[in-house]
Amino acid sequence: MTDETTMWLAIGLAGQSLFSLRFVVQWISSERQRRSVVPVAFWYLSIAGSVTLLAYALHRRDVVFTLGQATGIAIYARNLALVRAFPAADEPSA
Repeated sequence: MTDETTMWLAIGLAGQSLFSLRFVVQWISSERQRRSVVPVAFWYLSIAGSVTLLAYALHRRDVVFTLGQATGIAIYARNLALVRAFPAADEPSA
Protein backbone atom coordinates (compact mmCIF):
# COMPACT_ATOMS: atom_id res chain seq x y z
CA MET A 1 0.00 0.00 0.00
CA THR A 2 1.36 3.45 -0.91
CA ASP A 3 1.63 6.31 1.54
CA GLU A 4 -1.12 8.20 -0.32
CA THR A 5 -3.44 5.18 -0.24
CA THR A 6 -2.80 4.77 3.48
CA MET A 7 -3.49 8.47 4.09
CA TRP A 8 -6.83 8.33 2.22
CA LEU A 9 -7.79 5.14 4.00
CA ALA A 10 -7.11 6.91 7.32
CA ILE A 11 -9.23 9.89 6.21
CA GLY A 12 -12.11 7.59 5.27
CA LEU A 13 -11.89 5.69 8.54
CA ALA A 14 -11.69 8.93 10.54
CA GLY A 15 -14.80 10.26 8.80
CA GLN A 16 -16.69 7.05 9.44
CA SER A 17 -15.59 7.09 13.08
CA LEU A 18 -16.84 10.67 13.54
CA PHE A 19 -20.08 9.80 11.83
CA SER A 20 -20.58 6.71 14.02
CA LEU A 21 -19.62 8.55 17.22
CA ARG A 22 -22.65 10.79 16.82
CA PHE A 23 -24.90 7.81 17.60
CA VAL A 24 -22.94 7.04 20.75
CA VAL A 25 -23.31 10.67 21.87
CA GLN A 26 -27.05 10.59 21.15
CA TRP A 27 -27.48 7.29 23.01
CA ILE A 28 -25.59 8.51 26.09
CA SER A 29 -27.56 11.78 26.15
CA SER A 30 -30.84 9.92 25.87
CA GLU A 31 -29.89 7.49 28.64
CA ARG A 32 -28.91 10.35 30.95
CA GLN A 33 -32.18 12.18 30.36
CA ARG A 34 -34.23 8.98 30.28
CA ARG A 35 -35.90 10.11 27.04
CA SER A 36 -34.92 10.34 23.41
CA VAL A 37 -32.90 13.50 22.76
CA VAL A 38 -30.67 14.74 19.98
CA PRO A 39 -27.86 16.84 21.47
CA VAL A 40 -26.23 19.66 19.50
CA ALA A 41 -23.01 17.60 19.44
CA PHE A 42 -24.87 15.09 17.23
CA TRP A 43 -25.19 17.69 14.47
CA TYR A 44 -21.57 18.86 14.78
CA LEU A 45 -20.33 15.26 14.57
CA SER A 46 -22.67 14.71 11.62
CA ILE A 47 -21.13 17.64 9.75
CA ALA A 48 -17.55 16.70 10.68
CA GLY A 49 -18.07 13.10 9.63
CA SER A 50 -19.84 14.06 6.41
CA VAL A 51 -17.22 16.61 5.36
CA THR A 52 -14.46 14.07 5.98
CA LEU A 53 -16.35 11.32 4.16
CA LEU A 54 -17.14 13.74 1.32
CA ALA A 55 -13.41 14.38 0.86
CA TYR A 56 -12.85 10.63 0.76
CA ALA A 57 -15.74 10.13 -1.70
CA LEU A 58 -14.39 12.86 -3.99
CA HIS A 59 -10.95 11.28 -3.88
CA ARG A 60 -12.50 7.92 -4.83
CA ARG A 61 -14.57 9.65 -7.54
CA ASP A 62 -17.68 7.92 -6.24
CA VAL A 63 -20.70 9.90 -7.49
CA VAL A 64 -23.26 8.08 -5.33
CA PHE A 65 -21.22 8.45 -2.14
CA THR A 66 -20.44 12.10 -2.98
CA LEU A 67 -24.09 13.04 -3.55
CA GLY A 68 -25.16 11.31 -0.35
CA GLN A 69 -22.61 13.11 1.82
CA ALA A 70 -23.13 16.51 0.18
CA THR A 71 -26.90 16.28 0.73
CA GLY A 72 -26.38 15.24 4.35
CA ILE A 73 -24.15 18.25 5.07
CA ALA A 74 -26.91 20.64 3.98
CA ILE A 75 -29.47 18.88 6.20
CA TYR A 76 -27.16 18.82 9.24
CA ALA A 77 -26.30 22.50 8.80
CA ARG A 78 -29.99 23.38 8.60
CA ASN A 79 -30.66 21.46 11.82
CA LEU A 80 -27.89 23.41 13.56
CA ALA A 81 -29.42 26.66 12.30
CA LEU A 82 -32.81 25.62 13.69
CA VAL A 83 -31.26 24.66 17.04
CA ARG A 84 -29.64 28.08 17.28
CA ALA A 85 -32.76 29.94 16.19
CA PHE A 86 -35.12 28.03 18.48
CA PRO A 87 -33.20 26.60 21.46
CA ALA A 88 -35.14 24.12 23.59
CA ALA A 89 -36.18 25.50 26.97
CA ASP A 90 -34.63 22.56 28.87
CA GLU A 91 -31.34 22.45 26.96
CA PRO A 92 -28.45 24.94 26.88
CA SER A 93 -28.15 26.83 23.60
CA ALA A 94 -25.28 26.11 21.19
